[in-house]
Amino acid sequence: MEQTGTRSPPPAAQWLALLLPAALLGGAYIAQYGFGLYPCEMCWWQRYPHFLALPFAVLGFFVPPRRLWILLAALSVFGSGLIGAFHAGVEYGWWEGLTACATTVSSGGDALEAIMKAPVIRCDQAPWTLLGVSLAGFNFLVSCGGAALVFILLFRGKRA
Repeated sequence: MEQTGTRSPPPAAQWLALLLPAALLGGAYIAQYGFGLYPCEMCWWQRYPHFLALPFAVLGFFVPPRRLWILLAALSVFGSGLIGAFHAGVEYGWWEGLTACATTVSSGGDALEAIMKAPVIRCDQAPWTLLGVSLAGFNFLVSCGGAALVFILLFRGKRA
């Protein structure tokens, strides 16, 4: 049991805080390895907060103060969504992005030849869209919306 005066987080908030980043990371890896949509530098930036959210969400099931861990997981997911918003803005040409690009160079063999043959993954071009929304745009929508739902579930009735 948690300390006196604290409440356990709602199970829906706990599960959403865990399953949301897991699903989004799973989708990113399926897109990458299943469909050849390799990530650019900003795509990687969007993954890092999800990586951080997962252990926070797991701690939220077992370690007091559990609500704090769930809140930190939701904040991490929300941070990924904000990075996705920035990335989508770069893809749509709303503002200037990074000058660095990522490649898919694999180890082994002649390094220079591998670098020269590797495709450059640009941050300012969406490799895939659905109804005009890029993967970064979907990350913004799903991450920010899901994090907001976790916040609502955590704080609903808190003032009562």
